[in-house]
Amino acid sequence: MVSSLGASAVLLFGMPASPLAQPWPVVGGTVLSALVGAACQALIPDTAVACAVAVGLSVMLMVPLRCMHPPGAGFAAYVVLEHINGVTLVLFPILFNVAVLLVCAVIYNAITGRRYPHPQHSLRPGFASEGQGLFAAEDLDAALQHYNQVLDISRADLEGLLHMAGRAAFNRSFGNLRCADIMSHPVFAVEPGVSHKEAWALMRQEHVKALPVVNPEGVVVGMVSMSDFVRQATLDAPESIGQRLRHLVTGRSSSKSRVEDLMDADTPVVQEDCLLVDLVPMFSAGGCHHLPVVSTQRKLVGIVTQTDLIRALSAAISVPATQPA
Repeated sequence: MVSSLGASAVLLFGMPASPLAQPWPVVGGTVLSALVGAACQALIPDTAVACAVAVGLSVMLMVPLRCMHPPGAGFAAYVVLEHINGVTLVLFPILFNVAVLLVCAVIYNAITGRRYPHPQHSLRPGFASEGQGLFAAEDLDAALQHYNQVLDISRADLEGLLHMAGRAAFNRSFGNLRCADIMSHPVFAVEPGVSHKEAWALMRQEHVKALPVVNPEGVVVGMVSMSDFVRQATLDAPESIGQRLRHLVTGRSSSKSRVEDLMDADTPVVQEDCLLVDLVPMFSAGGCHHLPVVSTQRKLVGIVTQTDLIRALSAAISVPATQPA
């Protein structure tokens, strides 16, 4: 019994985050194993056989009941070897000693600044949606189901470690890449007073879907895209969308005729030295397709598109085909 309690103490005091050291496995696994030992003692005359069956059966029951506590199997053997009424041993000394050990573990871990009982469930809701998650909880569920083994680490700790490892690998691969490394330049841009017709013609001629809008000093004041033309066309007079768009880009629309009336003045911009990892949430969650790159004086120096970002990520993670298998 002392050896089993010693093994429990190692888990409770040395590995308080382990799933094997939490209150339910400690109490449930110990009591369950002791009761199995008592049943085997009563039903199986041969002591050696009773010990073997008690230990094996207790382990088999602890796994599906999620109360796996390895020292509990020792208590099953202890009850068999005592050759007295095993049921009386469950309350005292087994349950009494385990309860005292748990209380001491709670006090000790609180004093040493470690949380006990340790959280065993998934990370807080919304962790992955804050831009920090590299996989969903369902992905971890699928992996654990495929692994189908008992892990000596809590689900919360495993999920947290995987997230941190993924972020570290991502930062290691892309941490040195900046906007200046992947941006397109020079950039085609227009001034606020340019007509719709000229802006549309420039986009068609250069095969671009958006144009930064800059003032005479080159400072970015907005962005105009093809979607802005289509959006404005749907608000014009009651004609077909094709006719409205045609009037808008030929300058015959009666509503708005200058880029400054059509542009998005709240478009986000990024600095030249902005890290590539900081662009990912802006493109994925911010709804951006084009990001003007500016200097410290907010003057336009380039533009980064989703295509530029994907191309850079693909180049960073690609593995040479000549690598040996």
